[in-house]
Amino acid sequence: MKPRTDFISERLRQIKKANLYRRLVDNKISGPYITIQGKKLVNLSSNDYLGLDSRYHFSQIQSSSRLISGNDISFKKLEDSLAHHKSKSSALVFPTGYMANLGAISILAQKNDHILSDELNHASIIDACRLSHAKKTVYKHNDITDLEKKLRKKAKRKFVITEGIFSMNGDYARLDEITKLCQENNAFLLLDDAHGDFVAGRDGRGSADHFRVAKNVDVYISSLSKALGAFGGYIAAKKEIIDLAVNTSRPFIYTSALPGFLAELALKRFLSNRERKRLRLWKKIEQFSKGLKSIGYTIESQSQIIPIIIGDEKRTLEFGKYLRNNGIFAQPIRYPTVNLGSARIRISVTDWLSEDIISEALIVFEKAGKKFDAI
Repeated sequence: MKPRTDFISERLRQIKKANLYRRLVDNKISGPYITIQGKKLVNLSSNDYLGLDSRYHFSQIQSSSRLISGNDISFKKLEDSLAHHKSKSSALVFPTGYMANLGAISILAQKNDHILSDELNHASIIDACRLSHAKKTVYKHNDITDLEKKLRKKAKRKFVITEGIFSMNGDYARLDEITKLCQENNAFLLLDDAHGDFVAGRDGRGSADHFRVAKNVDVYISSLSKALGAFGGYIAAKKEIIDLAVNTSRPFIYTSALPGFLAELALKRFLSNRERKRLRLWKKIEQFSKGLKSIGYTIESQSQIIPIIIGDEKRTLEFGKYLRNNGIFAQPIRYPTVNLGSARIRISVTDWLSEDIISEALIVFEKAGKKFDAI
């Protein structure tokens, strides 16, 4: 029986046979020069046409794609750290998390393949599925029975795609059961862990680690601009999947690289002592969630994302306006981000919030809840 990833190896073999294989070349840029493997060269591969980068002391901006203008060495350091973080052999940084989803999903799922996507998946996942030539099926949110039924359909290859912590509901994907289903049906699991990464699991390793099933995820897709407080996105997987992304991912190949200093910022944040702040955050999440429940709100979130479902769009806007007028900024979320009739106030708990601030906010939410009959 051929390995599940044999199709990736074959695609890479064909690329190499056609002399089209690309590699990232580590470098450092300084004004008109680029240094590669210790050799200083005149740089004629930059799109910094007006030479503004060095004028503003940003000597690490690539000003083009990483395959054209070179690969600032800060990327390798960051990607090696992220790969280790996810217990994968390789990682690849994208300018945004949105592009990471587009870049990963569209290269793997091909014609005659079948994608199964949770109905509450992020817009970037939906768009990435549309870009692929595979058949797409949406399964009911976190409904294992529905997923199992739809996984039975025959296809050349099957791909299950889900968020780890859902961005508008704050609940976890049932990854313990989903990974089991994927194994039973020989399906690939792609996990968008933008909201679980660096927050959930042991040492912030993410939502799959929370369920102790991290080794069963084939491709991680995540963000550097949420819990890490930097910018960009990344994917982590087996080396051959990352090689395929470097060679075929249009969102990676045809866009300018993330500036090197932002990669360095992400690495600095990654290497910082985050564990104390992470543990403190979960205490604040518990304080806010329990406080809302004690007031009378129905809270089903299991994470730092706490939605208060209002339902009616107009009333939700009025609720949000009342909060702002009383010193609270929490955005009303409406269609098309969520379904019509399920508008909500989305609370995002951060470590910036002190216990006193949370207590004061809960007083406002209690008054708002009574005013708008939400409790």
